[in-house]
Amino acid sequence: MGLPGMFYQGNHVGFQQRCYKRMKRKWFWRNLLHLRVFLDSVIKILDTLYLDRNHARFFILETIARVPYFAFISVLHLYESFGWWRRADYVKVHFAESWNEMHHLLIMEELGGNAWWFDQFLAQHIAVFYYFMTVLMYALSPRMAYHFSECVEHHAYETYDKFIKDQGEELKKLPAPKIAESYYTGGDLYLFDEFQSSREPNTRRPKIDNLYDVFMNIRDDEAEHCKTMKACQTHGSLRSPHGKLCDESEDDPGCPVPQTDCVGIVDCIKKSVADPQVSRR
Repeated sequence: MGLPGMFYQGNHVGFQQRCYKRMKRKWFWRNLLHLRVFLDSVIKILDTLYLDRNHARFFILETIARVPYFAFISVLHLYESFGWWRRADYVKVHFAESWNEMHHLLIMEELGGNAWWFDQFLAQHIAVFYYFMTVLMYALSPRMAYHFSECVEHHAYETYDKFIKDQGEELKKLPAPKIAESYYTGGDLYLFDEFQSSREPNTRRPKIDNLYDVFMNIRDDEAEHCKTMKACQTHGSLRSPHGKLCDESEDDPGCPVPQTDCVGIVDCIKKSVADPQVSRR
C-alpha cells in the first residue's frame, strides 16, 4: 500500500534505495550515510527484541519520533538569536509535529507500552543520543536533517502499515484509548491541521470507533510527516497551513526565501562575513 495521496511511487525497498542514493551525492550526505546504516541497525535490533511486544516497540519508536522536532526548534531558536534565519512558520509547524508525536506516545502509554522499566530506559537513552545527532545535522545542513527525518518517518509509516495488515481484524474488536478519542475528535484541532503542510485546514477529520481506526490514523499521520519533511528540503518553501498566501508586497515569513539567505550554520557564518546584511535578514 502506498502513502495516502500517492506521495511516494514504488515500494518500500525502492524508497530506501532512493534515500541511500541521495545521501551519496555530496560529501556531507556521504558522511551521513554511516549514521543511516547505524540507525537501520538499531531499527533491526529493536524489531528483533520486540517482535512479540508491539505496543512496547511502538512506545520506543514514538519516544524517539518526537526528538527531531525538538532539535529543529532548538536550532531555529539559536538562528533567531543570531538574526540569521527568522522563519516563524517553521517553528510553528515543527511544534505541531511534536504535539502530534506526543499524542502518539500517550496512546502507546495508555496501551501499556511503557509497562517495563527497561523499555523506558532504552527509549530515553536512544532519544538523548538522537537529539544531539539531529541538532548537529540540522545546524550543519537543514536539508540533510530533513531528508534523514523523511526516511525515518517513512519507516514509521511502513511499520504501522504492516502491523495493521497483520493485526487488523483483532484491532477492530478492541476499544480506542480515551486519549486517542480526545486528540483526533476533540474540539480544537488547530494543531492537528497545522502539521499537515500539504493539506488545507479542516480537510482531514478522522473517525475513531475502535483501535483499528487509531492505528490507521497514526499511520496516516506518519505519511503527513513524510510530506512535510519532503517540503522542508526546499529551503523556504514551508508555510503554515493556516498562514496567508505569499504576497510579494509583504514581508511574509512563510514566503520563499531569497537565494542570498543562509542555509545551515556554516553557510550563515560564511555569508555573514562576506555580506553583513545577511545576518539582519
